[in-house]
Amino acid sequence: MTFQDRINQDIKSAMLARDQSKLGVLRMLKTALMNAAIEKGGAGSSLDDAAALAIVRKEVKKRQDSIEAFEKGGRPEMASAEKAEIDVLATYLPQPLSAPELTALVQEAIASTGASSRKDMGAVIKLVTEKAAGRSDGRSISTEVQRLLPS
Repeated sequence: MTFQDRINQDIKSAMLARDQSKLGVLRMLKTALMNAAIEKGGAGSSLDDAAALAIVRKEVKKRQDSIEAFEKGGRPEMASAEKAEIDVLATYLPQPLSAPELTALVQEAIASTGASSRKDMGAVIKLVTEKAAGRSDGRSISTEVQRLLPS
């Protein structure tokens, strides 16, 4: 079952369960996936699973930014609605790396690239990002690389 087939199945399930909040998020996600597929290959094309996961991550990031804005603006009810949407979207993302796993991955990348200072940070981050395969965000990777590389 492809990623988009899974989304379609979940939309049907949400409709049958009359879960309007989940249904709205899934319809939005389906639209975002279709728009990205059209941009990439024209009408009738579809995305591979890696590209689809990138779209899900992008949608989660949008909601995280919205949560920050709503909390700064004193709108906790809107922030909680965005958090609920993130919870639905998170079910489609791979399990994130734990802190020890990320540390081990960064240490391995530092050793394989021969990085000795923060000047080599770009190469390490690039390698870690490839190996993490979307299981960790750029901010966490960057922070961990900075922590482990000497100044």
